[in-house]
Amino acid sequence: MTFFDPPVDQGKVYEVTIDAQGNKGDGIAHIESFVVFVKGAKAGEKLKIRITAVHRTFALGEVVK
Repeated sequence: MTFFDPPVDQGKVYEVTIDAQGNKGDGIAHIESFVVFVKGAKAGEKLKIRITAVHRTFALGEVVK
């Protein structure tokens, strides 16, 4: 069995552009095609985010102030 190694690390900061809005209002960014949900972010914003959780198919991030 092969496990996918996500291209993000919990606690690390990344610069992203929010590509879209999720159904619950979170911003959606992509890092190497990997989905990252960013609470409170709006489509079109360019932000620095910190990854708060990494799951098999997506990650969660928060805006770094």
